[in-house]
Amino acid sequence: MTRETVNRLCAALPGAERSDPWGGGHDAWKVGGKMFACIGAMDRGVAVKCPDIETAELLIEAGEAERAPYFHRSWVLVPWAQAADEAALAHRIRRSYALIRGKLTKKARTALGPFEETE
Repeated sequence: MTRETVNRLCAALPGAERSDPWGGGHDAWKVGGKMFACIGAMDRGVAVKCPDIETAELLIEAGEAERAPYFHRSWVLVPWAQAADEAALAHRIRRSYALIRGKLTKKARTALGPFEETE
């Protein structure tokens, strides 16, 4: 997978916005002002949020992800080499988006429009 693939998947989510908050070529994807995916300037892969630390550790142990540097332990980095399956990568991104979106106020979620998480 590539940065372009991730940007396409993220851009398709309701209310998703891209920014470069630290400068230097980061693609930080946010919903309601909260980040759900990030591609670093070094372009090694995409960092996404997991529901909890245990899920992140399972993904790391299974070899599907790595510890995301500079992020909380509930975030993982999915390196491009492990992101060969676009459907699996889309699932990770959508799951991260749903976790962040779910923490927004009901009013904010309603303003974003409908979103149906697929499991």
